[in-house]
Amino acid sequence: MRIGILGATGPAGSGLAARLASVQHEVLFGSRAVDKAKQAVDELTTKWGDRVSGLIPCDNAWACDAPVVLLAVHADSVIPTVREHAERLAGKIVVSMANNLVRNGNEFNAVLPPHGSVAAEIQALLWRSRVCTAFHLVPAAEFADLDHIMESDVVVLGDEDEARSALMEITSSIPNLRPLDGGSLRNAVGMETFAAVLLTINIRHRMRASLRLMSV
Repeated sequence: MRIGILGATGPAGSGLAARLASVQHEVLFGSRAVDKAKQAVDELTTKWGDRVSGLIPCDNAWACDAPVVLLAVHADSVIPTVREHAERLAGKIVVSMANNLVRNGNEFNAVLPPHGSVAAEIQALLWRSRVCTAFHLVPAAEFADLDHIMESDVVVLGDEDEARSALMEITSSIPNLRPLDGGSLRNAVGMETFAAVLLTINIRHRMRASLRLMSV
């Protein structure tokens, strides 16, 4: 599948882009500056070779030219970014990964916007797009190390069944990632706030935990 990533030069975006390319997706590797995207792709190619041959460096506007677009920009920048590219994102599946968190000492706390979640804020702005959420609880370093076997569950949320299914298919293309249908965007507040809990656990216990749900 062709997948666009806005803010692909950041830790989360770069790692996810490399991981998706390694399983044969074509990835539009977006950045505000094309030169920065090219430099990041060159570095990934030097490290991983043909495993990331599907990476295409471009600016964020070009990265919107895909049926599925991931927002890997920092939470502080995600709203300005979607406002800037709203016309280009019309009709697309737009995936929010953002957790709006603040650190207080050795813990993180969630800061919730007026609509209740970052994802709901994005959907309110992108009313012609199909907004979903995923990858909130997967550490960026897990994606970036292609030799590391990932083992995590990914809760996918979205108001349209078809959009959720498409995102779950992308998620399941990464070995050992299990997509789980978590329902509508109304539940995004739960995932975004739980990210604060998980990060706090990682800090206080000096670990790198992700989500795995067990059936009993």
